Amino acid sequence: MVRLTRAQQQERTRAAVLAAAREEFAERGYAEAKVDRIAERAELTRGAVYSNFPGKRALYLAVLVDSLGPAEPAEGPPPPGVAEALGTFARGWLERLPLTGDTPAGGKLQLRSLAGVFDDEPGRGALAQIAALEARLLAFALEPCAPRHARRVRLAELVLTLLSGAAHLADTAPGFGDPFDVAHACRHLAALDLADTWAPPHLPFVAPARPVQESWEPPAEPLDELTGRPAGLDADGVIAVLGTSRLEAAEEAVRAARPGDRITIAVVTGDPAETGRLVRLRLGDVAGGLRRVFGADPLPGLRLVIDEHAAVAAAAGVPDAGDATEAAVRVRAGKIVARAGGRGAAHAAASAGDPTTTRP
Repeated sequence: MVRLTRAQQQERTRAAVLAAAREEFAERGYAEAKVDRIAERAELTRGAVYSNFPGKRALYLAVLVDSLGPAEPAEGPPPPGVAEALGTFARGWLERLPLTGDTPAGGKLQLRSLAGVFDDEPGRGALAQIAALEARLLAFALEPCAPRHARRVRLAELVLTLLSGAAHLADTAPGFGDPFDVAHACRHLAALDLADTWAPPHLPFVAPARPVQESWEPPAEPLDELTGRPAGLDADGVIAVLGTSRLEAAEEAVRAARPGDRITIAVVTGDPAETGRLVRLRLGDVAGGLRRVFGADPLPGLRLVIDEHAAVAAAAGVPDAGDATEAAVRVRAGKIVARAGGRGAAHAAASAGDPTTTRP
């Protein structure tokens, strides 16, 4: 008999726990599931479960992340307009709605429902910021489809609100409404004039980035959540390290970027097991939806990394990275040439050294 290595044994134990947890959550739902029963299903001790996952919430999130299948990228050119893109995005998103006859607990897994999972203030705050980043990712993909590349963040927020409402109704009142009507409505939201503008009030008061000459030695290539491929951290551009309480600041880097810049958003958290998995779940979900609409590289100038162990943050010289972190560096020719920290750091680094930059 071939003896398993320690790493192989740990992976086998983890897989057994996840399989048992999926069965438990599918039968009983999150609220009624018990870690003791999960251990029994996996034929393991309670301690073996906790050695892999710190609690039921982390285990539930791991099951949901594990359920994210590969999203086949769209073939051919992207949709010709915002309305067409929104219709396609909505149809793909609504495929998660449970079918008639699914059990309530099984339907929640199908929906990747977080109802009742994050009812504390830190969790609710993280969800708000993740939703803000989701809307911006969708908006960044939509804007090239619009005349004059007008800002589409408020439109993206409205679409995601409608889709989330459809999911909530499917969870609490299954069978209500027609998903095709929802997709049709999302398509027509593109015609609304939402007077969307970009002018964060704090940016005029942000200090410029500090010029430096420091070596840039990126960590072993982390994966880009948007493409599923290596993030390419050796490219010239901006690395913005953002904690989960400042994810909306990603827009500040994107709006200030110069033509040809690569913007990399490295998301950090003080709680990788729960908040980190929540970020991976939600952003992985929206990234898959964008690939189905816009192709294998839906946002060519943007990369998104879940910096679970703060390796990117450490390489960028950002110590003690956590949920409140907001820092950024500009990289050029293998060197860090500017760095900024605090409120507005992403904007400051993205606009560093550009004499044509004006503040909004």
